[in-house]
Amino acid sequence: MPLTQLIYASQPFGFDPAMLAGILLDARRYNARDDITGALIVRGDMYLQLLEGPKPKVEATYDRIIQDDRHVNPVRLMHREVQERMFPKWSMLDDPAQSWVWSIAEVRGGALERFSAGQEALKFFQRLAASRCDTAG
Repeated sequence: MPLTQLIYASQPFGFDPAMLAGILLDARRYNARDDITGALIVRGDMYLQLLEGPKPKVEATYDRIIQDDRHVNPVRLMHREVQERMFPKWSMLDDPAQSWVWSIAEVRGGALERFSAGQEALKFFQRLAASRCDTAG
């Protein structure tokens, strides 16, 4: 059965470790219930997230995220049909990838807005999946 994969970026509202812990707790609980897997690349100035699973559940999850005031200016970068999951064992992997994306100055300068239609984001998640292939959470 085909699955939906969605990648989006957003900026945190008042980021701190406690907020991130709350987001991850909520994500893991809802995602396990809804057959959603994925990963969240985290920086103090940006979230980059991949969601995958049944299309209606992925769409409902994204709708819930864009209504969540912990996420500011969410931007959908990619939405596609896939045959298999990139993160099959992870209800939500979090990766504080300090060096993978952009500097704070680049984000403030509009890097998210210039991000190509999800292809670069997909490469980040492919690298993350390859680096975590033997672990689960």
